[in-house]
Amino acid sequence: MILFPAIDLKDGQCVRLKHGDMATATIYNDDPAAQAKAFEEQGFEWLHVVDLNGAFQGQSVNSAAVGAILKATKNPVQLGGGIRTLPQIEDWLDRGLARVILGTVAVREPELVREACKAFPGKVAVGIDAKGGKVAVEGWAEASELGVIELARKFEGAGVAAIIYTDIDRDGVLSGINWDATIDLAEAVSIPVIASGGLASIADIVRMTMPDATKLEGAISGRALYDGRIDPAEALAILRGERAEARP
Repeated sequence: MILFPAIDLKDGQCVRLKHGDMATATIYNDDPAAQAKAFEEQGFEWLHVVDLNGAFQGQSVNSAAVGAILKATKNPVQLGGGIRTLPQIEDWLDRGLARVILGTVAVREPELVREACKAFPGKVAVGIDAKGGKVAVEGWAEASELGVIELARKFEGAGVAAIIYTDIDRDGVLSGINWDATIDLAEAVSIPVIASGGLASIADIVRMTMPDATKLEGAISGRALYDGRIDPAEALAILRGERAEARP
C-alpha cells in the first residue's frame, strides 16, 4: 500500500487548492524541487505531481518545475495536468517520469489512452475526477455525463497501470476520503485504484489497512501532510504493518 505525497504546481510554486478552485490556492513551498527531496528524505517512495495550470490550459505549463523535481528526487514520479497527446507522453517519459496521468483526454479520446498503453506499457495511468458521481474534465472546470465506473470500465484490458480517483467535493478540505465510492470503483474493475481527495488524518491511513481496502494501490495525501496533520513516519509505519496499535 503506497502513500503518495502530492505536489500541486501553480505558477511554479507548490500549492494546495480547495475543491479544485484556483482562486483558493495556498502556497506551501516556492521550491517544488526542495519539497520533492524532503518527501524522499521522510521515507516516501513515490511522488504524485499535478501541473494545475496545465490542467486548465490543456498543455504543460510548469515544465521547468517538474524538471527540477525529477532532478531532485530518486523516487518515481507520476505527473498529470495538460498531457493530451502521444508526443507529449513520450517526451515526459523520456525526461524521466515513471508514469503519466491522463484525465481529460481519457474522456475525450479514450482510444488515445489505449494507444499510449500499448506504446508505453505500465507507464500510463488514468485520472478520474468526479463531482456528484459524474466525471469532470478540463481541470475540473467542466462536468460530463459519464459515470465514474462507466469510464473506468472503458479501459479494462487496455493496460492502464492505475486509476487515480478523486472526489472533487472532498479535495483540499480535509473531510476524509470517500471510501465507499473509491472501494466500489476498485471492486468494479481489475485496474489498481489510487484514492485521492480529502485524506485528513491518521484515521484515513488506518482505514487503508482494512480488509476491504486491500485492492487499492494506495492513496494520495496533500494538505494533511503540509499542515502537519499526518506524521510521515507514523503513517508509513502503519502501512508497513509496524503499528497495529495505531490510534483511530
